[in-house]
Amino acid sequence: MKKFGLLLAGGIAAFVLLSNLGPMVALGISVVILYFVFKQFLKADSTLMKIGWGIIGFIALMASASNIPAILGIAAAYVLYIVYKKWNEKKTAVVEENDPFTNFEKQWAEIKKN
Repeated sequence: MKKFGLLLAGGIAAFVLLSNLGPMVALGISVVILYFVFKQFLKADSTLMKIGWGIIGFIALMASASNIPAILGIAAAYVLYIVYKKWNEKKTAVVEENDPFTNFEKQWAEIKKN
């Protein structure tokens, strides 16, 4: 039953990720452009150049803001990562910790040492 839930969550997350792949790429490109414009704005000496870089930066910022649905794609990628980690999780470690006979054997060995 747990595997079915993981499969269902992973399938939904995969569809959300694929549907938001375009906005994710556009967000990445606009953030890179915004970073480049910010660096050039700091290097600019004249006021006219700062105004020009500021206008270009504002346009890049608006392009980034228009791709906010890409955050859903990033969240879906994170959910897929969590599902992958849970799917490959080992259950033997949990069984050993809760096994009363294993704990008894460990305690008996400690008593014998003393």
